[in-house]
Amino acid sequence: MAQSVGKDTERPISPHLMQYRWGIHMMASITHRITGFILATVGMMTLVWWLSAISGGMEGYAAFQTYAINAGDDATLFQKLSNWFFWISGLVIIYAFFQHFFSGLRHLIMDMGAGFELNTSRTWSQVVFILAFLSTAITAIFIYARVIGA
Repeated sequence: MAQSVGKDTERPISPHLMQYRWGIHMMASITHRITGFILATVGMMTLVWWLSAISGGMEGYAAFQTYAINAGDDATLFQKLSNWFFWISGLVIIYAFFQHFFSGLRHLIMDMGAGFELNTSRTWSQVVFILAFLSTAITAIFIYARVIGA
């Protein structure tokens, strides 16, 4: 397939994303990149805040706990909303970790030369999403039961 670009020049047309039919295998690859970004930014910023709170002494860590973990019964509306934000962010980071982990295993297998068949790629992409969701749910239930208390 060639396109006439000048009077005597013919250049091949490269296919772009709109040429392909979207599938779960494409979504798994794109989600792998997105979750990597989430882990690198949101996770790292929270880790840096936590480490700086620890190095700030008892007052700094108490402020971190108030806004990120548990504000207590006499908390302001902002502190309660902040707690909910960090709990939801925590779930997103946990999901991002598991999705990135399982998708990374999928990419590792593909780097070894296996799993390139379309049906195999689709199946393993579905497995990646299912395992990430189940692992996130199990981890959230465990954290709720052990740490938060049920």
